Amino acid sequence: MLKRDKGSVRSVSFSPDGMTLATAGGDKTIRLWDVATGTTLRTLKGHKSSVYGISFSPDGQLLASGSKDMTVRLWDVAKGTTLRTLEGHTSTVYRVLFSPDGKTLASMDKDRTLRLWDVATGTNTRTLKGNADEPVDISYSPDGQLLASGQWGNTIYLWDVATGRTLRTFEGHTSPANSVSFSPDGQLLASAGYEDKTVRLWDVATGKTLRTLKGHTEGITSVSFSPDGKTLASASLDNTVRLWDVATGNTIRTFKGHTGIITNVSFSPDGKTLASASIEDGIVFLWDVTASPEKE
Repeated sequence: MLKRDKGSVRSVSFSPDGMTLATAGGDKTIRLWDVATGTTLRTLKGHKSSVYGISFSPDGQLLASGSKDMTVRLWDVAKGTTLRTLEGHTSTVYRVLFSPDGKTLASMDKDRTLRLWDVATGTNTRTLKGNADEPVDISYSPDGQLLASGQWGNTIYLWDVATGRTLRTFEGHTSPANSVSFSPDGQLLASAGYEDKTVRLWDVATGKTLRTLKGHTEGITSVSFSPDGKTLASASLDNTVRLWDVATGNTIRTFKGHTGIITNVSFSPDGKTLASASIEDGIVFLWDVTASPEKE
């Protein structure tokens, strides 16, 4: 269990080697933790307001962050210094995400705008805008050619990164699609229903719902596939984290421990650990996914 001294935890991200965990908080800082010991390695300071989204680059050398101060920052992980500040957003930057090849950074703000940045130069190469709903989460396909965006409306959009065009929409949720996650093979997309309390698994090629997962008693805030694609994790306003068998749609186990709303879940690169963060209790739990479930 990792506990921040001040503020809430809005987002978590494992480094590619799984040795470091980054947490973004309401105290304007980002913390880097040693996963093995639970100690703070470094605190990154520079944002002028709450930090909402963070993402490690595929090589682990960079960390991107998005903030309520309307900026995106690129950090040198080893030094803990800001390499570049990306400006252009006109509202809170909720999510940031590196492309699989690490050359592009996607960022998403409250003002219905998705921006793509050239990591090497800091140039805004493309702006995706064209729907009425506020985006709340983004996910790259494994090949980096597609970008899915969950919306505050009930629709999920699938974008062609090269052209900036909408390829497909996914419709079925009866409430905001609060979180989206591509499967490692790129064939499935998982989404979280903020108010309808369901997780949906979609066929990316057709846009059809393959399976609806039910079990949470309150709205769902985050979903994340395991590295092998066999398990899906979901976090909920019911203060629990669930693991689902992707093939069957059955609940594998339920993790309980948070005393406040869980905002984010993320698997370690080896799939053995799951991190969950809470905006209310300020705690990050590291769950052993491989351990046998306790009998209730």
